[in-house]
Amino acid sequence: MITDDYIEYIRTVRRYSPRTQAIYRDVLERFSAFALGDRSFGKPQDDRRGGSSRDAGCHSERSEESSPLLDALTPTVIRNYEVQLLDDESLDPRTVGQHLSVLSSFCRYLIQQGRLPSNPVRLISRPKTSKRLPQFYREDAMKQYFSDTEHDTDEEALEQLRALLAAHPADPTGIDLYERRLRRMILSLLYGTGIRRSELLSLTVGSVDFSRRTLSVRGKGDKMREIPLVAGLCKEILLYLQAVETMTGVQPTPGTPLLQTAKGRPLYPVYVDRAVKRELGMSGSISGRKSPHVLRHTLATELLDEGTDLNSIKELLGHASLAATQVYTHNSIEKLRTVYQTAHPRAKSGGNNGH
Repeated sequence: MITDDYIEYIRTVRRYSPRTQAIYRDVLERFSAFALGDRSFGKPQDDRRGGSSRDAGCHSERSEESSPLLDALTPTVIRNYEVQLLDDESLDPRTVGQHLSVLSSFCRYLIQQGRLPSNPVRLISRPKTSKRLPQFYREDAMKQYFSDTEHDTDEEALEQLRALLAAHPADPTGIDLYERRLRRMILSLLYGTGIRRSELLSLTVGSVDFSRRTLSVRGKGDKMREIPLVAGLCKEILLYLQAVETMTGVQPTPGTPLLQTAKGRPLYPVYVDRAVKRELGMSGSISGRKSPHVLRHTLATELLDEGTDLNSIKELLGHASLAATQVYTHNSIEKLRTVYQTAHPRAKSGGNNGH
C-alpha cells in the first residue's frame, strides 16, 4: 500500500520518531476512511459538490497506477475533510492544521514518486489558530522543588538503600527510596538539560561523559548534539548509577539504559509522564500542566531571561531552525510587560508622566 511505503520512507529516510510515525499513519487512515465514505468521492468529476477544473486536472494527469486514496487527493475532498474535522468532530484548529500538514507531506512524497502531478493541499486554506505561548514554571518554584527533594539524592539516602536491600532485597521501603531517587533524576535531567522525553528515554550510561561533563543526545532526525552538565547534576547521576547497581545487582555498562525501573527495565513514556506529574504535583507552588515538555520550555525561558543568545539556546534544544526557538522571546516580552505594568511609574499613572 502507498501509505505503508510512505511510513517506511519517513521511518528510514526522514528518521521520524515512532510517535510521529504513529500520528502520520493515524491521519492517513482517518482521511482514507473519510474519503471512501464521502458522498463527493467516486462521483463523476463535474457532479461533485464544489468541484473545479483544478480537481479534474489532478485526476487527468495522474499515473495509470491508481487507488481510491490517490483518487481522493483532490482539493474538494480535502476541503470536505477539513470541514468534517472542524464542524462535525469539533477538533481544535491546531489539530486540523496538523492533519493538513501530514496530507501535504504525503502528497509531496507522491509527487517525488511520480504518482501525483501537484499538491492539492496547497489550495486549501488552513484554519486560523490563536497564538499560544509556551507554558513554563516559575524559577523560584523549581528551586523550591529541588531544595525539598535534595535529601532523596544524597549519599545518606544511598547508604540507607544499601542497608535495607542487604537485609531484605524486596523491602518496600528500599524500593520506595530508589523510585524517589529515580523520579528526581528524571526531573533533574529534563530541567537541567532541556532534552525531550524521547531523548531522555534513549540515553545510555555511555551518553554521559563525566570527565568532560557533557551529555550526548540523539535528537530528531538522528542528529547528535552535546549538552554541558553542571557539577551538581554529574554528581547526582553518579550516585543514581550506584543506586541502580544496588537495586538490580548488576553493574551498569556503557550500553545500559541510563534510567531503569526498580526491576532493572528501561523506562517508557508513560512512566516519565507519571513521574513528572507526581513530583511537581507535590509542590503547592507549581501550577498548570505538568509535563516533560513544559520543563524544556522552562529552561529555555530562563536562559533567555538571563541573556543567553537565541543561537546558543537553539543548539542546546536541538531545534532545526531558529524560528522554533524564537517563540520563547514572547514569554520574555510578556514577563517584561508584567514587570513594567506593576513597577514603572508611568505605567502606574496610566502614562501621564506621573501626574
